[in-house]
Amino acid sequence: MTSLTQLPIWQALKQQRQTIEQQSLRDAFARDPGRAERYSVKAAGLMLDYSKNRIDDTTLAALLELARDCELESQRDAMFTGAAINRTENRAVLHTALRASGNTPVMVDGEDVMPEVRATLAKMKGFVEQIHEGQRTGYTGKAFTDVIAIGIGGSFLGPKVATEALRPYAKSLRLHYVANVDGTALSEKLKKVNAETTLVVMSSKSFTTQETLANTQSAREWFLASGASQADVAAHFVAISSNVPAAVEFGIDADNVFPMWDWVGGRYSLWSAIGLPIALAVGFDHFEQLLSGAEAMDRHFREAPLEQNMPVLMGLLSLWYSNFFDSQSQVILSYDHYLRGLPAYIQQLDMESNGKGVALDGTPVDYRTGPVIWGGEGTNGQHAYHQLLHQGTALIPADFILPLQSHNPLGRHHQMLAANCLAQTQALMQGKTLEEAKAELADRNLAPQALEQLARHKVMPGNRPSNTLLMDKLTPATLGALIALYEHRTFVQGAIWQINSFDQWGVELGKVLGNAVLDELEAEQAPLAQDASTNQLITLLRQGKL
Repeated sequence: MTSLTQLPIWQALKQQRQTIEQQSLRDAFARDPGRAERYSVKAAGLMLDYSKNRIDDTTLAALLELARDCELESQRDAMFTGAAINRTENRAVLHTALRASGNTPVMVDGEDVMPEVRATLAKMKGFVEQIHEGQRTGYTGKAFTDVIAIGIGGSFLGPKVATEALRPYAKSLRLHYVANVDGTALSEKLKKVNAETTLVVMSSKSFTTQETLANTQSAREWFLASGASQADVAAHFVAISSNVPAAVEFGIDADNVFPMWDWVGGRYSLWSAIGLPIALAVGFDHFEQLLSGAEAMDRHFREAPLEQNMPVLMGLLSLWYSNFFDSQSQVILSYDHYLRGLPAYIQQLDMESNGKGVALDGTPVDYRTGPVIWGGEGTNGQHAYHQLLHQGTALIPADFILPLQSHNPLGRHHQMLAANCLAQTQALMQGKTLEEAKAELADRNLAPQALEQLARHKVMPGNRPSNTLLMDKLTPATLGALIALYEHRTFVQGAIWQINSFDQWGVELGKVLGNAVLDELEAEQAPLAQDASTNQLITLLRQGKL
């Protein structure tokens, strides 16, 4: 495999970075009135304005050439057609098949997976409708009022974020999500619900995930302590798992076990039966709209030329700053309260996928991969970490996400929210010069030296890059398109970086070591076999005091 940094186009991009370093975004807009229109693209109900990035036509052409030299298009096609692009686990990567509505077969190991995908969706639809219509009840005949969804990683965060985002479409069921194995997390949720009217949805492909299984077992103990019998567990517990025998042994009816597949990773799984809590929260019709929005973005990613391809452009811009400006992090800023959980979702999606230091051929990479993803909601960050974005020494590219319409048009609130969003992107781009800062202080009657000194504290360098993502309104379809956009953006970067975006061996190591430490914690008199620091900490935990 050719080293990425040895490609001629990589070297050309290094030279292009030196050219761009001398250019001002403020001047670029002044010279080119059509810049915003030329550097914008629409797809699947979203609009991306990427004109406030530190690029010109030469930069963009070079980035697109890099994508072609790295055979991005063929790698993308291989994913959609079921090739085993997850090479370290020899698996296909087919989250896109979960939202495909056509009749085109998708083959994995010689078998079309689409009939089973459609059968699972039909089963989910029937289950959800029976719950909502009161046909399926708890063991005392009472309708369900609450759902406790237990999972961890992607099987927790994806459904939770989607449920929060689609709150305007919520039905009467109340959803409670539990991931943390800290007993407080589950205990606080159980205090809010009645066992007779609570449905528990457990998501674990293996039915052995330590945190998820422990929380589900404790939920069962709580349920039985309320007066229910072991036989009643079948009416109140549902599993999304490939391990049907373990679920049945637990007490779950085999008909209430929904399948998972090896070709869907956890962080890409909300489109599958893992999304059952979403469908329970907002209705299966809205869940289908979520899938259709994602499918629309899939079509765009697969069919649009690279020059007008939203995920490709976003992936290339992210790579541009990571690899040629030495940017170590990127910030996601959601200007919609319902999307407040999205930065954490993208954080997991991107960092678990591309936090890799080894290329597909097993050789160490000699370039930066996987930036730190972080962020928050709305105007809150403007009174906190935006200070770092504007005047800090680090270059931190930003994505601003804003719906044009609010679900709650209260007075001037949305106009104020939108004005803040747009003003932040403008301020990051244009900054404030020393001369402008001095002009602001002109009426303060300061001595020349004091004015000069204070003005320097008010200077903002500008040239801080950002994308602005707009949608008419946050709907199930636009949410699906938005999440799929970031999935594909992540894929684009991993494909060019020549890494496997679909395994997570670092996560697996923590699980293995965690089990070994747990054995020693619970065997109070057994000799300790860990490193000196861990042994000391285990001893203190055994004692329960310092």
